[in-house]
Amino acid sequence: MTFENVSDEELIASAGNGDRLAASELISRHADKIIGVCWRMLGERAAAEDVAQEAFLRLWEFAPKWNPDGGARIDTWLYRVAVNRCVDRLRKTKREAPQEAAPEMADDAPSATQVLIGEDRRKSVLAALETLPERQRLAVVLCHYQELSNIEAADVMKISVDALESLLARGRRALKTALAPMRQELMEGLAG
Repeated sequence: MTFENVSDEELIASAGNGDRLAASELISRHADKIIGVCWRMLGERAAAEDVAQEAFLRLWEFAPKWNPDGGARIDTWLYRVAVNRCVDRLRKTKREAPQEAAPEMADDAPSATQVLIGEDRRKSVLAALETLPERQRLAVVLCHYQELSNIEAADVMKISVDALESLLARGRRALKTALAPMRQELMEGLAG
């Protein structure tokens, strides 16, 4: 069975009636985005996958009661559940562990210079993202990595669009400041 022309609302109704193929299609449609937002919030792929799985489990539990006229879209609802779970994990981690980052294992495999620069850039950006306050980080992740509109991101965060734009502006400024040394290094590396 193909689900190309089937809406998320129709899929959730079918999943609520026990249709496993419909449930699988919903996962296929939304898993990458949900895992992506969780990964950028938590900084760990395994934790992101766990949280995404929890969000989808909540959706299946809620599926029989889903009200398509309730105003929430399925993707927005999933983002909200996933973000809430990420925030819970981050708060729990802050209470349980000291704020030291675990050292990463070096990858000894040879690779091209551009790949190394790209990986260094990715790690630097993720590290800078992790230094942002929780709400600024979420705003940046939703708008710049998940490519949600300001209206959609504000809806996920349950704030006004003006408040979201303020968080984005402060987050961008903080990232620009945090990444300035890396930018200078990169420019020097390209010139040399």
